[in-house]
Amino acid sequence: MTSPPVQLASELIRIESVTPNDNGCQQLLEQCLTPLGFQCEYMNFEDVSNLWARHGTKGPLLVFAGHTDVVPTGPLEKWTHPPFAGLIEDGMLHGRGAADMKGGVACFTIACGNFLRKHPNYGGSIAFLITSDEEGIAKWGTRAVVDELIARNVGIDYCVVGEPTSESNCGDTIKIGRRGSLNLALTVKGQQGHIAYPHLAKNPIHALAPVLHDLVQAKWDSGNQNFPPTSLQISNLMSGTGAANVIPADARVLFNFRYSPETDEQEIKQRIDDILGRHDLEYTLEYPSSAEPYYTRDRDFIEKASQAVSDITGKTPDITTSGGTSDGRFIARVCNHVVELGPINATIHQIDECVSTQDLDTLTRIYTRLLERVFVEG
Repeated sequence: MTSPPVQLASELIRIESVTPNDNGCQQLLEQCLTPLGFQCEYMNFEDVSNLWARHGTKGPLLVFAGHTDVVPTGPLEKWTHPPFAGLIEDGMLHGRGAADMKGGVACFTIACGNFLRKHPNYGGSIAFLITSDEEGIAKWGTRAVVDELIARNVGIDYCVVGEPTSESNCGDTIKIGRRGSLNLALTVKGQQGHIAYPHLAKNPIHALAPVLHDLVQAKWDSGNQNFPPTSLQISNLMSGTGAANVIPADARVLFNFRYSPETDEQEIKQRIDDILGRHDLEYTLEYPSSAEPYYTRDRDFIEKASQAVSDITGKTPDITTSGGTSDGRFIARVCNHVVELGPINATIHQIDECVSTQDLDTLTRIYTRLLERVFVEG
C-alpha cells in the first residue's frame, strides 16, 4: 500500500511543471491544506505562481518553503521510466522532481496534517511558501513573496526549506547557510587581422591571459569556521572565428564567484576593477546575476532540527553550508532561523531522477517530530 507522502509526491510528479510553469501543482497542495484549516492565497507575479498558506494567527510562525517547478527533462529516450509518470518500482519513486523537490513538498504537507490532527491546539502558526520560480531566474518567486511579506510586516520565526540536502542517508545533513554567487562576464576588445601580420592587429587573447592569471591567483578571503574561502572559477572562454590564420576581434570569459560572508559583492567588484586597472585593456564588464550568502547563527532552531532527525533515525546529522544557492537566501531577510533539510540529492537534475519511498516516509516523520519540538516541547 502506498503511503500518503509517496502518493502525494507521485501525484505532483505527474504534473508537468517545468519552470516557471506550476501547471496545477499548487492547486493540488491547496486541496490538501484547506481541509486542515490553512488559509490559502496566491501571490502571483508575471508568469510565476506562488502559494502562501497559513494555519493560525499567533506566533511563533514556522514556514515550510519549497518549489513546484522542475528543470527540463533532457532527452526523453534516455529515461528508464517516463519522467512525468511518477512510477514506483523496487521501493523507488521515479520522475523529474522526485528529489528536487516535490518529494520534500509532499513530506512536509503530510507531516503538517499528521501534526495538526495530533496537536490541534498547538501554540503558534504554520505556513507554506511555495513557488514555481526556484529553478528559473528566481525573480518573481520567493524573492517577490518575501517583498510582499515585508510590506505587510509579516515576520517569520523559523523556516524549513525542503531542498534535497541529504547525502547518503535521509536526514544525514542539515544546511544552515549557503555561499553567495556572483557571475561575471568580461569581454576584452582587440583588432582582428591576419595572423601573419600581428603588427596590424591586436590579439585580445594575449591581453586577457595575464588578467586571468591575476584573477585566479588572487586570495579573496580565508573563509571562516562555517564557510570555505571564496572561490573563483572560470566557466567559459570564447574567442576566434574558427579559422587558424585569423587574430580574433575580441575574447570573452565567464567567471563565477562562490563567496563566504567574509566578503561581500561590492568588495569583490572593487577588487576586480583594481586588477583590471593594472592592465592596458579595452574591455566591457557585466554581472549577469548574483545571489547573496546567508547564515543561521542562532543554534536553538538548528538543535531542534538536529534532535528531530536523531529522534527518528538515531543518528546526528552533519551541519554544513555546502552546495549551491537556494531560496533560503531570500527568506533569511525576514527570518533569522533558516535550515534546509530534505531528501537525498544523488540524482537531482539528472536523467532517471528518483527517491526512496522509505526515505519519504522517514522524512515525513522527521518533519512531524520537528513541529513537535518547536510547538509542543518548546
